[in-house]
Amino acid sequence: MSGDGTGREETLRRFGEAVNMTAGELEEWLGTEESRGAGQTDGSGESVGHASGRRIVDLLRTKEPDLTDDDLAHMRKVVGYVHRHLAQRPEGDVTDTRWRHSLMNWGHDPTK
Repeated sequence: MSGDGTGREETLRRFGEAVNMTAGELEEWLGTEESRGAGQTDGSGESVGHASGRRIVDLLRTKEPDLTDDDLAHMRKVVGYVHRHLAQRPEGDVTDTRWRHSLMNWGHDPTK
């Protein structure tokens, strides 16, 4: 059981709902200029979301029994970010917005 009361199965279920891009789709997206231009940087030049996206690709490719407590904690962070960001959806067509690009860095494409 994790520190926030969210069990392993619940974390995996919520992560699976929040992340609607495949590892391949996300990896391809992370290679684009739009991906690198979205989100806040931590000073290293790479945005927090872009770094998270690389971690999500690894998580999606990890067999469930091999996931660590640290992996599950990152999954919960992803779920929280996606839910908070979705609540801030802008008006109109979001196809080519920083809002969508930032969400996609976290593995969620709101146009799917």
